[in-house]
Amino acid sequence: MNRSDLLTRLRDRLTRLAHALTRPHQPASPLDELVRIESDPAYRALFFAQLDAALDERHTAAQTAVVEEIEAAAERLRALIRSPGDHERAA
Repeated sequence: MNRSDLLTRLRDRLTRLAHALTRPHQPASPLDELVRIESDPAYRALFFAQLDAALDERHTAAQTAVVEEIEAAAERLRALIRSPGDHERAA
């Protein structure tokens, strides 16, 4: 195969790839998704596994945020307790 043929094949493949990537994506309607969840046991299992993972991730993120807020508040309290300025003037 000569260089011209290779370039033609490459151009054709890139054109098809560009067309595939620029096609408008049509998301499934929520009702279609629900029908698929109800009718396809394998898809239902996958859907619920992904849902459980997302809920666990959200729960972990919320817990981490609360712990960070508590630690920051505790550090502010420690800083207030260590601050000698107010205690020495009161004595």
